[in-house]
Amino acid sequence: MVLEATMIVVDNSESSRNGDYVPSRWEAQSDAVNLIFSAKTQANPESSVGLMSMGGKGPEVLVTLTTDFGKVLDGIHRTRIRGSTHLATGIQIAGLALKHRQNKSQRQRIIVFTCSPIAESQGELVRLAKRMKKNNISIDFIVFGDLEPENTKKLEAFNENIKGGDGSHLAIIPPGPSLLSDTLVTTPILSADGVAPRGGTDEVGADSGGGGFEFGVDPSTDPDLALALRMSMESEMARQEKEGKAKDEVKGDSLEGIPEENQPLLDGQGEASGSGGDQMDEDKKESSEAKEEKKEGDGDRDKMDTA
Repeated sequence: MVLEATMIVVDNSESSRNGDYVPSRWEAQSDAVNLIFSAKTQANPESSVGLMSMGGKGPEVLVTLTTDFGKVLDGIHRTRIRGSTHLATGIQIAGLALKHRQNKSQRQRIIVFTCSPIAESQGELVRLAKRMKKNNISIDFIVFGDLEPENTKKLEAFNENIKGGDGSHLAIIPPGPSLLSDTLVTTPILSADGVAPRGGTDEVGADSGGGGFEFGVDPSTDPDLALALRMSMESEMARQEKEGKAKDEVKGDSLEGIPEENQPLLDGQGEASGSGGDQMDEDKKESSEAKEEKKEGDGDRDKMDTA
């Protein structure tokens, strides 16, 4: 898999307080950062991820390149929402952080979240894109929140001028009922790392979503929830098995009162056997006795006529 050093730039401006994305723009970014870190490190354990913000008074490096997920979580929790964004400056600082990576064989990538108006002009962004491309840095944009045509036009121009062999992507995600991270999985930004869409897999137990994880939950991030879901599933399977056995026992008891007919249908003389045959024998006996009585009556009548 691709060996990369990735700097994630989050938008912690005042616009990130908005609640048009579930549960809010900032919380949606935090969830997506966790997903990106997991995707990059699972694709290649030697890949590293850093984190920085671009809101407030100026961009700030929160976490240098690392493979420690705890440091990234700590960086997210320490971030404060304030001010406006400094997009161009944030990208340049992220580029410097990548330049000082320890493993020079790692490919350089910057993933930028932006949900607020962009103050930089289109020309300034185009020049920055060409400079980043010259330094072999790929830049992905995740655009959500403020989707005004002026903003998207600037970012499309930036993307057109930085596209290279390693790929630089632009994902525009409108508001909706789905989580930002769920929609992000379906974009080329993460699908290139082999991340399965949440809810888009045919594996048993993963049809309710989760990025290919059993029950849709990553055990490494939430082991308690994963354990609870597994125990619930096992309990349900045991209950269904118990009900099936009980039904089989009830069915067996109801058949015990029915006698088995082991007697042959015909006897040795070809006559019907059983109770039906006995009735037929009695009928035949009565018929023969009636015939004998009739013959005796006819014989007596003939003797009287002769006399």
